[in-house]
Amino acid sequence: MAAPGENLKINGDRLWDSLMEMAKIGPGVAGGNNRQTVTDEDGEGRALFQSWCEAVGCTMGLDTMGNMFAEYPGTDPDALPVYIGSHLDTQPTGGKYDGVLGVLGGLEVLRTIKDLGIKTKHPIVVTNWTNEEGTRYAPAMLSSGVFAGIHTQDWAYDREDAEGLKFGDELKRIGWCGDEEVGARKMHAMFELHIEQGPILEAEGKDIGVVTHGQGLSWTQVTIEGKDSHTGSTPMPMRKNAGLGMARVLEKVDEIAWSHAPHAVGAAGHIDVYPNSRNVIPGKVVFTVDFRSPDLSVIEDMEARLRVEGQKIADDMGLTIAFEKVGGFDPVAFDETCVSAVRNAAERLGYSHRDLISGAGHDACWINQVAPTAMIMCPCVDGLSHNEAEEISKEWAAAGTDVLMHAVLETAEIVE
Repeated sequence: MAAPGENLKINGDRLWDSLMEMAKIGPGVAGGNNRQTVTDEDGEGRALFQSWCEAVGCTMGLDTMGNMFAEYPGTDPDALPVYIGSHLDTQPTGGKYDGVLGVLGGLEVLRTIKDLGIKTKHPIVVTNWTNEEGTRYAPAMLSSGVFAGIHTQDWAYDREDAEGLKFGDELKRIGWCGDEEVGARKMHAMFELHIEQGPILEAEGKDIGVVTHGQGLSWTQVTIEGKDSHTGSTPMPMRKNAGLGMARVLEKVDEIAWSHAPHAVGAAGHIDVYPNSRNVIPGKVVFTVDFRSPDLSVIEDMEARLRVEGQKIADDMGLTIAFEKVGGFDPVAFDETCVSAVRNAAERLGYSHRDLISGAGHDACWINQVAPTAMIMCPCVDGLSHNEAEEISKEWAAAGTDVLMHAVLETAEIVE
């Protein structure tokens, strides 16, 4: 099997121009994007992507979850395709690169191999997975989850947004509900290019992150109840302060995560305080603890310690506490052969690289359950994402896409 030559690189200017052109659709208020899933803007972005793919000579498949599959032919009609996948939807205040780089980087791979007349045994398919972000319709990675058999399509169709609009209805309304059965496609392998969404690569001056694992995630909703009373006239010994109980539990959450350094993390992002009045001691708090680790036994330990330590804090303070696991998924170990293809590509091209564990969920995490999968990451400025100020350089984007192309071509088998 021939390896791509070390001088083989994509057209970085063309990739960048495509990123900027897509960013014009669903512009944000502060330089980023608001192109949420199954909105009119999502439909417009899809149409632009399809037009670009057809110009390369791809045929477009569309399944009943709206997943788009742009197929570039191989020389062997019986060979399973190599997939390149990510997403075009964004957060409400999202950046121009999260997800989009992985889709348009895949398009640039196809443009480059067409320009150079490169043939591969396996077809290559660039995929836009619907609703990766999960911000309008929870959970995240919804359609890749249906593809991998994690969720049923009926359940996905019934997800509702804040206005009570159902996912399935909105997908049909924007005209991007296909007739292909979800999950019917078989894959030889899949690669996903993504911005790091963390600070490690930039801080260490590395060009490429070779993603070996994806962190597992555990969400536990904690409800603490005490007694709401006047902040001024209630003596300190007579208070049942649910807010103080939460503060002590969150300090314990931080301590638990630190005890599993360096790869475990923990915090509460969603917090509701009742009655949330300036002069009322909180009588009830509801918050969600987010624990993550690439080791399932560590996640289980953190969950158990949260319950034991949280119960003790509540008992000592005369409060009641309840725990409910409301979400999560197990850690992911990406395919060793695919990971090696990424590492080999970075080395062949002379790009500095390091192994990484992804701290965020990605479509590749679900697809890894049904096909050999790996991820490539490029740096992003200050590790900032899910923010309109998200930024990468043209050089970072090109390097990541170069590695993507080499890994894909090695896996799809160049025909001499």
